[in-house]
Amino acid sequence: MLFWTAFSMALSLRLALARSSIERGSTASDPQGDLLFLLDSSASVSHYEFSRVREFVGQLVATMSFGPGALRASLVHVGSQPHTEFTFDQYSSGQAIQDAIRVAPQRMGDTNTGLALAYAKEQLFAEEAGARPGVPKVLVWVTDGGSSDPVGPPMQELKDLGVTIFIVSTGRGNLLELLAAASAPAEKHLHFVDVDDLPIIARELRGSITDAMQPQQLHASEVLSNGFRLSWPPLLTADSGYYVLELVPSGKLATTRRQQLPGNATSWTWTDLDPDTDYEVSLLPESNVHLLRPQHVRVRTLQEEAGPERIVISHARPRSLRVSWAPALGPDSALGYHVQLGTLQGGSLERVEVPAGQNSTTVQGLTPCTTYLVTVTAAFRSGRQRALSAKACTASGARTRVPQSMRPEAGPREP
Repeated sequence: MLFWTAFSMALSLRLALARSSIERGSTASDPQGDLLFLLDSSASVSHYEFSRVREFVGQLVATMSFGPGALRASLVHVGSQPHTEFTFDQYSSGQAIQDAIRVAPQRMGDTNTGLALAYAKEQLFAEEAGARPGVPKVLVWVTDGGSSDPVGPPMQELKDLGVTIFIVSTGRGNLLELLAAASAPAEKHLHFVDVDDLPIIARELRGSITDAMQPQQLHASEVLSNGFRLSWPPLLTADSGYYVLELVPSGKLATTRRQQLPGNATSWTWTDLDPDTDYEVSLLPESNVHLLRPQHVRVRTLQEEAGPERIVISHARPRSLRVSWAPALGPDSALGYHVQLGTLQGGSLERVEVPAGQNSTTVQGLTPCTTYLVTVTAAFRSGRQRALSAKACTASGARTRVPQSMRPEAGPREP
Protein backbone atom coordinates (compact mmCIF):
# COMPACT_ATOMS: atom_id res chain seq x y z
CA MET A 1 0.00 0.00 0.00
CA LEU A 2 2.83 2.35 0.90
CA PHE A 3 4.55 1.58 -2.43
CA TRP A 4 1.48 2.47 -4.48
CA THR A 5 0.97 5.69 -2.49
CA ALA A 6 4.55 6.77 -3.14
CA PHE A 7 4.29 5.78 -6.80
CA SER A 8 1.07 7.80 -7.18
CA MET A 9 2.65 10.88 -5.60
CA ALA A 10 5.71 10.63 -7.84
CA LEU A 11 3.53 10.27 -10.93
CA SER A 12 1.42 13.27 -9.92
CA LEU A 13 4.55 15.35 -9.35
CA ARG A 14 5.94 14.38 -12.78
CA LEU A 15 2.67 15.28 -14.49
CA ALA A 16 2.57 18.61 -12.68
CA LEU A 17 6.11 19.43 -13.81
CA ALA A 18 5.27 18.48 -17.37
CA ARG A 19 2.14 20.63 -17.31
CA SER A 20 4.16 23.53 -15.89
CA SER A 21 6.66 23.18 -18.74
CA ILE A 22 3.85 23.24 -21.31
CA GLU A 23 2.28 26.33 -19.74
CA ARG A 24 5.61 28.11 -19.83
CA GLY A 25 5.81 27.29 -23.53
CA SER A 26 9.51 26.33 -23.41
CA THR A 27 11.63 23.23 -22.94
CA ALA A 28 15.30 22.55 -22.58
CA SER A 29 15.60 22.06 -26.33
CA ASP A 30 13.91 25.34 -27.25
CA PRO A 31 16.12 27.96 -28.93
CA GLN A 32 17.14 30.99 -26.92
CA GLY A 33 17.68 34.43 -28.38
CA ASP A 34 16.53 38.02 -28.80
CA LEU A 35 14.43 38.64 -31.92
CA LEU A 36 13.88 42.26 -33.03
CA PHE A 37 11.37 43.15 -35.75
CA LEU A 38 12.09 46.41 -37.58
CA LEU A 39 8.98 47.50 -39.50
CA ASP A 40 8.73 50.30 -42.04
CA SER A 41 5.97 52.36 -40.45
CA SER A 42 6.57 55.51 -42.48
CA ALA A 43 4.26 57.36 -44.88
CA SER A 44 5.85 55.56 -47.84
CA VAL A 45 3.84 52.48 -46.81
CA SER A 46 0.07 52.50 -47.31
CA HIS A 47 -2.23 51.58 -44.42
CA TYR A 48 -3.25 48.45 -46.30
CA GLU A 49 0.37 47.36 -46.79
CA PHE A 50 1.16 47.99 -43.13
CA SER A 51 -1.81 45.90 -42.03
CA ARG A 52 -0.64 43.04 -44.23
CA VAL A 53 2.87 43.29 -42.75
CA ARG A 54 1.43 43.12 -39.22
CA GLU A 55 -0.47 39.96 -40.14
CA PHE A 56 2.70 38.45 -41.57
CA VAL A 57 4.78 39.16 -38.46
CA GLY A 58 1.97 37.70 -36.35
CA GLN A 59 2.15 34.53 -38.46
CA LEU A 60 5.91 34.32 -37.96
CA VAL A 61 5.71 34.33 -34.16
CA ALA A 62 2.55 32.19 -33.92
CA THR A 63 4.35 28.87 -33.39
CA MET A 64 7.58 30.13 -31.83
CA SER A 65 8.31 29.45 -28.18
CA PHE A 66 8.69 32.58 -26.05
CA GLY A 67 9.66 32.99 -22.44
CA PRO A 68 12.55 33.81 -20.06
CA GLY A 69 14.39 30.62 -21.04
CA ALA A 70 13.45 30.71 -24.72
CA LEU A 71 12.92 33.48 -27.29
CA ARG A 72 12.13 37.09 -26.55
CA ALA A 73 10.82 39.58 -29.09
CA SER A 74 10.79 43.35 -29.55
CA LEU A 75 9.19 45.58 -32.20
CA VAL A 76 10.68 48.86 -33.43
CA HIS A 77 9.02 51.21 -35.97
CA VAL A 78 10.89 53.02 -38.76
CA GLY A 79 9.69 56.62 -39.17
CA SER A 80 11.03 60.12 -38.74
CA GLN A 81 12.24 58.90 -35.35
CA PRO A 82 12.50 55.24 -34.26
CA HIS A 83 9.81 54.10 -31.86
CA THR A 84 9.72 50.99 -29.66
CA GLU A 85 6.32 49.29 -29.68
CA PHE A 86 7.36 46.78 -27.00
CA THR A 87 10.67 45.70 -25.41
CA PHE A 88 12.12 42.20 -25.07
CA ASP A 89 10.96 41.73 -21.47
CA GLN A 90 7.49 43.24 -21.90
CA TYR A 91 5.68 40.05 -23.02
CA SER A 92 6.55 36.47 -22.11
CA SER A 93 4.05 34.53 -24.23
CA GLY A 94 3.52 34.14 -27.94
CA GLN A 95 -0.15 35.11 -27.68
CA ALA A 96 0.64 38.37 -25.88
CA ILE A 97 3.22 39.23 -28.55
CA GLN A 98 0.74 38.47 -31.35
CA ASP A 99 -1.88 40.69 -29.68
CA ALA A 100 0.61 43.55 -29.36
CA ILE A 101 1.62 43.26 -33.03
CA ARG A 102 -2.02 43.16 -34.14
CA VAL A 103 -2.83 46.55 -32.54
CA ALA A 104 0.47 48.31 -33.30
CA PRO A 105 -0.40 51.64 -35.00
CA GLN A 106 1.43 52.98 -38.04
CA ARG A 107 3.71 55.88 -37.07
CA MET A 108 3.99 57.64 -40.50
CA GLY A 109 6.72 60.27 -41.16
CA ASP A 110 9.98 59.87 -43.12
CA THR A 111 11.72 56.55 -43.79
CA ASN A 112 14.85 57.04 -41.66
CA THR A 113 15.91 53.40 -41.60
CA GLY A 114 19.58 54.12 -40.86
CA LEU A 115 18.58 56.03 -37.72
CA ALA A 116 16.30 53.17 -36.68
CA LEU A 117 19.07 50.61 -37.23
CA ALA A 118 21.44 52.53 -34.96
CA TYR A 119 18.65 52.62 -32.38
CA ALA A 120 17.99 48.89 -32.84
CA LYS A 121 21.65 48.13 -32.14
CA GLU A 122 21.31 49.81 -28.75
CA GLN A 123 18.09 47.91 -28.00
CA LEU A 124 19.56 44.50 -28.92
CA PHE A 125 22.34 44.90 -26.37
CA ALA A 126 20.66 47.04 -23.68
CA GLU A 127 19.66 45.18 -20.52
CA GLU A 128 17.16 47.94 -19.69
CA ALA A 129 15.35 46.97 -22.90
CA GLY A 130 15.23 43.35 -21.77
CA ALA A 131 18.10 42.18 -23.97
CA ARG A 132 20.15 39.28 -22.63
CA PRO A 133 23.93 38.89 -22.89
CA GLY A 134 25.35 35.73 -24.42
CA VAL A 135 22.30 34.75 -26.51
CA PRO A 136 21.92 34.86 -30.32
CA LYS A 137 20.62 38.13 -31.76
CA VAL A 138 18.40 38.26 -34.87
CA LEU A 139 16.96 41.32 -36.66
CA VAL A 140 14.12 40.96 -39.18
CA TRP A 141 13.71 44.12 -41.29
CA VAL A 142 10.47 44.37 -43.29
CA THR A 143 10.67 47.24 -45.79
CA ASP A 144 9.16 48.55 -48.99
CA GLY A 145 12.71 48.87 -50.30
CA GLY A 146 13.45 52.56 -49.78
CA SER A 147 15.20 54.63 -47.11
CA SER A 148 15.78 58.37 -46.64
CA ASP A 149 19.20 57.82 -45.05
CA PRO A 150 22.09 55.35 -45.55
CA VAL A 151 21.60 51.85 -44.13
CA GLY A 152 24.98 50.31 -45.01
CA PRO A 153 27.18 51.54 -42.10
CA PRO A 154 24.72 50.84 -39.24
CA MET A 155 23.81 47.46 -40.76
CA GLN A 156 27.49 46.51 -40.96
CA GLU A 157 27.93 47.48 -37.31
CA LEU A 158 25.13 45.11 -36.36
CA LYS A 159 26.69 42.26 -38.35
CA ASP A 160 30.10 42.98 -36.81
CA LEU A 161 28.47 42.46 -33.41
CA GLY A 162 27.20 39.04 -34.50
CA VAL A 163 23.59 39.97 -35.29
CA THR A 164 21.97 37.84 -38.00
CA ILE A 165 20.10 40.06 -40.47
CA PHE A 166 16.98 38.92 -42.36
CA ILE A 167 15.40 41.32 -44.88
CA VAL A 168 11.92 41.08 -46.41
CA SER A 169 11.40 43.62 -49.19
CA THR A 170 7.84 44.21 -50.43
CA GLY A 171 8.91 46.86 -52.96
CA ARG A 172 11.54 47.16 -55.62
CA GLY A 173 14.41 48.48 -53.55
CA ASN A 174 18.07 48.57 -54.52
CA LEU A 175 19.13 44.96 -55.05
CA LEU A 176 22.84 45.56 -54.50
CA GLU A 177 22.28 47.52 -51.28
CA LEU A 178 19.89 44.93 -49.87
CA LEU A 179 22.22 42.08 -50.83
CA ALA A 180 25.05 43.81 -48.98
CA ALA A 181 22.83 44.52 -45.95
CA ALA A 182 21.47 40.99 -45.44
CA SER A 183 23.52 38.26 -43.78
CA ALA A 184 25.11 35.69 -46.06
CA PRO A 185 24.05 33.62 -47.88
CA ALA A 186 21.56 36.01 -49.48
CA GLU A 187 19.24 33.25 -50.72
CA LYS A 188 18.48 32.39 -47.08
CA HIS A 189 18.39 35.88 -45.56
CA LEU A 190 16.88 38.12 -48.28
CA HIS A 191 13.33 37.78 -49.65
CA PHE A 192 11.62 39.84 -52.35
CA VAL A 193 7.86 39.30 -52.25
CA ASP A 194 4.65 41.20 -52.96
CA VAL A 195 2.85 42.33 -49.81
CA ASP A 196 -0.13 40.07 -50.60
CA ASP A 197 2.16 37.05 -50.98
CA LEU A 198 3.96 37.39 -47.64
CA PRO A 199 2.34 34.25 -46.16
CA ILE A 200 4.13 32.19 -48.81
CA ILE A 201 7.53 32.75 -47.18
CA ALA A 202 6.37 32.62 -43.53
CA ARG A 203 7.24 28.97 -42.91
CA GLU A 204 10.65 29.13 -44.58
CA LEU A 205 11.61 32.36 -42.84
CA ARG A 206 10.44 31.05 -39.46
CA GLY A 207 12.65 28.00 -39.87
CA SER A 208 15.66 30.13 -40.81
CA ILE A 209 15.11 32.38 -37.78
CA THR A 210 14.87 29.34 -35.50
CA ASP A 211 18.09 27.92 -36.95
CA ALA A 212 19.87 31.23 -36.34
CA MET A 213 18.66 31.21 -32.74
CA GLN A 214 19.94 27.73 -32.01
CA PRO A 215 23.66 27.42 -32.75
CA GLN A 216 24.70 23.95 -31.63
CA GLN A 217 28.39 24.13 -32.40
CA LEU A 218 31.30 26.31 -33.40
CA HIS A 219 30.51 28.16 -36.63
CA ALA A 220 31.84 31.09 -38.68
CA SER A 221 30.00 34.14 -40.00
CA GLU A 222 30.80 37.52 -41.56
CA VAL A 223 33.64 35.97 -43.54
CA LEU A 224 35.82 38.64 -45.21
CA SER A 225 39.08 38.58 -47.13
CA ASN A 226 41.08 39.38 -43.98
CA GLY A 227 39.05 37.83 -41.17
CA PHE A 228 35.88 36.18 -39.88
CA ARG A 229 33.72 35.92 -36.78
CA LEU A 230 33.35 32.74 -34.70
CA SER A 231 30.37 31.91 -32.48
CA TRP A 232 29.52 28.96 -30.26
CA PRO A 233 26.85 28.04 -27.68
CA PRO A 234 27.52 28.79 -23.98
CA LEU A 235 29.41 25.67 -22.86
CA LEU A 236 31.05 27.15 -19.74
CA THR A 237 30.61 29.98 -17.29
CA ALA A 238 33.10 32.53 -16.03
CA ASP A 239 33.58 30.41 -12.88
CA SER A 240 33.74 26.95 -14.48
CA GLY A 241 36.64 27.33 -16.91
CA TYR A 242 38.00 29.08 -19.98
CA TYR A 243 38.40 28.56 -23.74
CA VAL A 244 41.46 28.30 -25.96
CA LEU A 245 40.98 29.11 -29.64
CA GLU A 246 43.52 27.82 -32.15
CA LEU A 247 43.83 29.11 -35.72
CA VAL A 248 46.00 27.22 -38.20
CA PRO A 249 46.44 28.22 -41.87
CA SER A 250 46.16 25.17 -44.11
CA GLY A 251 49.53 23.40 -44.25
CA LYS A 252 51.29 25.96 -42.02
CA LEU A 253 51.43 24.53 -38.49
CA ALA A 254 54.34 26.80 -37.61
CA THR A 255 52.11 29.89 -37.87
CA THR A 256 49.42 28.70 -35.42
CA ARG A 257 47.71 31.50 -33.51
CA ARG A 258 46.11 30.99 -30.08
CA GLN A 259 43.71 33.07 -28.04
CA GLN A 260 42.51 32.44 -24.47
CA LEU A 261 38.99 33.61 -23.62
CA PRO A 262 36.90 33.59 -20.40
CA GLY A 263 34.29 30.90 -19.85
CA ASN A 264 31.38 33.29 -20.44
CA ALA A 265 32.59 34.18 -23.97
CA THR A 266 30.51 33.00 -26.94
CA SER A 267 32.23 34.72 -29.86
CA TRP A 268 35.55 35.96 -31.19
CA THR A 269 36.69 37.72 -34.37
CA TRP A 270 39.96 36.84 -36.09
CA THR A 271 41.55 39.68 -38.10
CA ASP A 272 44.72 40.29 -40.13
CA LEU A 273 44.32 37.03 -42.06
CA ASP A 274 45.42 36.19 -45.59
CA PRO A 275 42.83 36.35 -48.39
CA ASP A 276 41.63 33.24 -50.24
CA THR A 277 43.12 30.93 -47.57
CA ASP A 278 41.78 27.87 -45.70
CA TYR A 279 41.99 28.02 -41.90
CA GLU A 280 41.47 25.20 -39.40
CA VAL A 281 39.87 26.52 -36.21
CA SER A 282 39.65 24.60 -32.91
CA LEU A 283 37.69 25.59 -29.80
CA LEU A 284 39.12 23.90 -26.68
CA PRO A 285 36.96 24.21 -23.53
CA GLU A 286 39.20 23.88 -20.43
CA SER A 287 37.37 23.06 -17.19
CA ASN A 288 37.81 21.11 -13.96
CA VAL A 289 34.04 20.85 -13.63
CA HIS A 290 32.88 19.67 -17.08
CA LEU A 291 34.51 17.30 -19.55
CA LEU A 292 33.82 18.85 -22.95
CA ARG A 293 35.08 17.80 -26.36
CA PRO A 294 36.90 20.25 -28.62
CA GLN A 295 34.97 21.68 -31.57
CA HIS A 296 36.42 22.26 -35.02
CA VAL A 297 35.50 24.17 -38.17
CA ARG A 298 37.25 24.97 -41.44
CA VAL A 299 36.84 28.49 -42.85
CA ARG A 300 38.07 29.91 -46.17
CA THR A 301 38.59 33.66 -46.37
CA LEU A 302 37.32 35.54 -49.39
CA GLN A 303 39.43 36.77 -52.23
CA GLU A 304 41.03 40.16 -51.66
CA GLU A 305 38.59 43.03 -52.05
CA ALA A 306 40.44 44.91 -54.76
CA GLY A 307 38.36 47.58 -56.44
CA PRO A 308 38.74 49.11 -59.91
CA GLU A 309 42.34 50.14 -60.67
CA ARG A 310 41.87 51.66 -64.13
CA ILE A 311 38.98 53.42 -65.92
CA VAL A 312 38.83 53.75 -69.71
CA ILE A 313 36.43 56.14 -71.47
CA SER A 314 35.55 55.36 -75.10
CA HIS A 315 32.85 55.94 -77.70
CA ALA A 316 32.34 59.51 -76.49
CA ARG A 317 29.25 60.86 -78.19
CA PRO A 318 27.18 64.00 -77.54
CA ARG A 319 24.76 62.21 -75.23
CA SER A 320 26.52 59.02 -74.19
CA LEU A 321 29.82 57.60 -72.97
CA ARG A 322 31.13 54.08 -72.69
CA VAL A 323 32.84 53.37 -69.37
CA SER A 324 35.14 50.36 -68.92
CA TRP A 325 37.30 49.36 -65.97
CA ALA A 326 39.77 46.73 -64.82
CA PRO A 327 40.06 44.30 -63.21
CA ALA A 328 36.66 42.63 -63.61
CA LEU A 329 35.52 40.87 -60.43
CA GLY A 330 33.47 37.68 -60.47
CA PRO A 331 30.25 37.03 -58.51
CA ASP A 332 32.16 34.97 -55.92
CA SER A 333 33.83 38.08 -54.50
CA ALA A 334 31.68 41.06 -55.57
CA LEU A 335 27.98 41.79 -55.71
CA GLY A 336 28.32 44.21 -58.60
CA TYR A 337 29.22 47.77 -59.53
CA HIS A 338 27.69 51.25 -59.29
CA VAL A 339 28.68 53.57 -62.13
CA GLN A 340 27.85 57.20 -61.36
CA LEU A 341 28.31 60.31 -63.51
CA GLY A 342 27.91 63.89 -62.33
CA THR A 343 28.92 67.23 -63.84
CA LEU A 344 31.76 69.13 -62.22
CA GLN A 345 29.38 72.03 -61.56
CA GLY A 346 27.04 69.77 -59.57
CA GLY A 347 23.42 68.96 -60.34
CA SER A 348 21.68 65.71 -61.19
CA LEU A 349 23.55 62.38 -61.24
CA GLU A 350 23.33 59.49 -63.68
CA ARG A 351 23.64 56.07 -62.02
CA VAL A 352 23.89 52.64 -63.62
CA GLU A 353 23.97 49.24 -61.87
CA VAL A 354 26.28 46.65 -63.44
CA PRO A 355 26.31 42.99 -62.31
CA ALA A 356 29.51 41.26 -61.21
CA GLY A 357 31.46 39.67 -64.03
CA GLN A 358 30.97 42.63 -66.39
CA ASN A 359 33.41 45.51 -66.64
CA SER A 360 31.81 48.01 -69.02
CA THR A 361 28.59 49.90 -69.62
CA THR A 362 27.23 52.73 -71.76
CA VAL A 363 25.68 55.68 -69.93
CA GLN A 364 22.94 57.47 -71.87
CA GLY A 365 21.08 60.77 -71.47
CA LEU A 366 24.11 63.04 -71.04
CA THR A 367 24.63 66.67 -72.10
CA PRO A 368 26.79 67.44 -75.16
CA CYS A 369 30.22 69.03 -74.70
CA THR A 370 30.15 68.57 -70.91
CA THR A 371 32.84 67.33 -68.50
CA TYR A 372 31.71 64.63 -66.08
CA LEU A 373 33.24 63.00 -63.03
CA VAL A 374 32.87 59.25 -63.53
CA THR A 375 32.99 57.03 -60.42
CA VAL A 376 33.02 53.23 -60.55
CA THR A 377 32.30 51.57 -57.20
CA ALA A 378 32.69 47.84 -56.52
CA ALA A 379 30.24 46.52 -53.89
CA PHE A 380 31.48 43.45 -52.00
CA ARG A 381 29.59 40.76 -50.12
CA SER A 382 31.12 41.99 -46.88
CA GLY A 383 29.20 45.26 -47.25
CA ARG A 384 32.34 47.24 -48.00
CA GLN A 385 32.99 49.20 -51.18
CA ARG A 386 35.98 50.28 -53.27
CA ALA A 387 35.77 53.19 -55.74
CA LEU A 388 37.82 54.91 -58.44
CA SER A 389 37.04 58.14 -60.32
CA ALA A 390 38.09 59.75 -63.61
CA LYS A 391 37.05 62.72 -65.73
CA ALA A 392 35.34 62.35 -69.12
CA CYS A 393 33.88 64.76 -71.67
CA THR A 394 31.01 64.18 -74.09
CA ALA A 395 31.43 65.16 -77.75
CA SER A 396 30.10 68.38 -79.22
CA GLY A 397 26.51 68.31 -80.43
CA ALA A 398 27.45 69.68 -83.88
CA ARG A 399 28.57 67.03 -86.31
CA THR A 400 30.33 67.97 -89.55
CA ARG A 401 29.89 65.91 -92.68
CA VAL A 402 31.71 66.43 -95.99
CA PRO A 403 29.23 66.54 -98.91
CA GLN A 404 29.58 63.63 -101.27
CA SER A 405 30.44 65.91 -104.20
CA MET A 406 33.29 67.54 -102.26
CA ARG A 407 34.99 64.31 -101.21
CA PRO A 408 38.25 63.67 -103.08
CA GLU A 409 38.09 60.81 -105.53
CA ALA A 410 40.49 57.96 -105.26
CA GLY A 411 43.11 57.81 -108.03
CA PRO A 412 46.80 57.73 -108.71
CA ARG A 413 48.93 60.36 -107.07
CA GLU A 414 51.00 62.69 -109.18
CA PRO A 415 54.69 62.23 -108.85
